[in-house]
This record gives sequence, structure tokens and C-alpha cells, in this order.
Amino acid sequence: MPLSSLALFAVIYAGAAASPGPGIAALVARVLASGSRGIAGFILGMVAGDLIWFGIAAGGFALLAQTLAPIFIALKVAGIGYLAYLAWKIWNASVEEASVASEPRQETLRAFLGGLSMTLGNPKVILFFLALLPSVIDLPHLAPLGLMMMAATLVAVLGTVLVLYVAAAERARRAFTSRRARRLLNRGSATVMAGSAAAIALR
Repeated sequence: MPLSSLALFAVIYAGAAASPGPGIAALVARVLASGSRGIAGFILGMVAGDLIWFGIAAGGFALLAQTLAPIFIALKVAGIGYLAYLAWKIWNASVEEASVASEPRQETLRAFLGGLSMTLGNPKVILFFLALLPSVIDLPHLAPLGLMMMAATLVAVLGTVLVLYVAAAERARRAFTSRRARRLLNRGSATVMAGSAAAIALR
């Protein structure tokens, strides 16, 4: 595939990925409340979800997505439930404890499934790919190598964007050192997390 098309896809996708939405809000709120420890699972889940929607859109399987709608609705409910659980946990957390990252292995898997279900439950993602891909890529003549190049670009772009958000949130978190500030930060993060769950539920 032409490198110009790949570059155009990367630029447009980077802009969309960097735009604040429920996923970004949930990611930032989680880091602000509990730090970046264990956040890799959440990021991997979001990336995997985007890859699945990208594969469905690039493969022309929009009808398949409609057929599997009940599964995606179930995933949406699971993602909303996970965010609501995090909001409750962060709201009630002690200011001294790393509330979400206290059990690294279990939490990494739980975070991965949460990020995955949240992304797969958001129809905005596949609508974006369905609108974008035909305008920048000749899908009927897209070779497997071109598809892999686009998938690799997606992983690199989204991974970079999410890591930058995590770094910014972690830096902001360090500014809150007092117990009162940490408590306010937890309450604010929990509110944002609950708002993200509500935003996904209303879509």
C-alpha cells in the first residue's frame, strides 16, 4: 500500500485517538487516583479493542458486527460495570493505599478485560473506522501485508497516545501530596470514572 495513504491514516487516527472521550477520561482518572502501576493492562485492552474493530471494518464485516450485536451489548454492559466498580473503589479508597493497583497480576488481567470490553462496547470506534478506511485506503485491493502495516501503525499510534496521557496524569498526580489533596483527587477521579461509564451507557 502507498506510504502516503498509511501516513494519512496515521495522522487522522492519531487525532481521533488523542481526542478526549470516555476511554481517555477513564484512563487518566485511574492514573490520577492510583498511579501508573498496573495501567499496562488497561492500555493493552483498549489497543486490542481498537484492533478488533479495525479488523471488522477493514474486512468488510459490518454485517457480522450487526449479527453479533448482542455480544457487543453484553461487552458494553461489562465495560460500564467495570468503570462503575473502579469509581466506587476509588471513591472509598484510603488516601494512603494504592487502591486499584494493590493486586498487580489479578488487576492487570481485570484491567485488560475492562479496557477491552469498554472499547468493544463503544460503537463510535467501528463507525470511525467504517467512515475513515474507504476514504484513505483502497480496501478491495488491500493486500495482507498492507493490512498488517495498518494494524502495526494503529498499535504504535494508539499506544503512544495513551502512554503520553498516562505520563501527563502521573506527573499531575505527584503534585497532590497532602491527605486532603489526595482525598479530593480520589473523589474527582471517581466522579470522572462514573461519568465515563454514563457516557458509554448513553451511546
